[in-house]
Amino acid sequence: MSRLLVKVTRDTLPQVKDRYPFLYLERGRLEVDDSSVKWIDCDNNVVRLPIATIGTLLLGPGTTLTHESVKVLAAANCGVCWVGEDSLIFYAVGQTPTADSRNFRRQMELSCDKVKAVEVARRMFLKRFPVVELEGKTLKEMMGMEGYRVRQLYENLAKKYGVGWWGRSFQPGNFAMSDMTNKILTSANAFLYGILISSIYALGYSPHIGFIHSGSPLPFVYDMADLYKEQLCIDLAFSATLEMAGSYDRAIIEGVFRKRVIDMDLLAKIPDDIEYVLNGGKRASRTVE
Repeated sequence: MSRLLVKVTRDTLPQVKDRYPFLYLERGRLEVDDSSVKWIDCDNNVVRLPIATIGTLLLGPGTTLTHESVKVLAAANCGVCWVGEDSLIFYAVGQTPTADSRNFRRQMELSCDKVKAVEVARRMFLKRFPVVELEGKTLKEMMGMEGYRVRQLYENLAKKYGVGWWGRSFQPGNFAMSDMTNKILTSANAFLYGILISSIYALGYSPHIGFIHSGSPLPFVYDMADLYKEQLCIDLAFSATLEMAGSYDRAIIEGVFRKRVIDMDLLAKIPDDIEYVLNGGKRASRTVE
């Protein structure tokens, strides 16, 4: 099975000269030995983690950690996210009070400025409409264009893959009642949200401050997800519908989704794309307080 995140060994650890946004761990234990954090995996391999070089640890299934290890992680300003396998599900986050808030404050400043917030939204739409003139368009007009484009995309893919399509339908808590294409689309979207939430936290942004979506718990996640859904989720849903032969199989969908994420190199794209939509590709300057 293809994996999105590589197993941690001495050879795959980050170098001191770098600061990794995140490191994924699963099926093992975090302990402290002589003030350093060590990772003991399920095969009893021991790896000492350079916590000072890591922004956030993503703790996957089968992971335990001691209270003492949390103290050392906090002292090094290393956050923790609890996630499902390969971060396809996000559960919770633990951040230190002294964590670097520069990116979060920049996101808040842009969100609170009506003119700059629309500029951010326009850059998000430009990623999807690279040849369309969006200058002077209001947020409502751009959202209307996006809605029309997505409906056309659904209809075109339904014809391409020979799938019956009666529109997007999702009822929370009633997954079984959806048709096959909608089931796959709902699952793939959820996988994408899991990856994005942990990535956004690891990069120091907030999933709660959005620029297009509003009135939901994770607007920035939904904003960013729309950049990748066409390739990762929508095409997958229509192309895999007939292969399911009427019986939904989550493991198959997870496998196909993982392969698409790897082919797209999504984990490498997310930091650059966030930097582009928020700052136009320019690095945010550090404010002296």
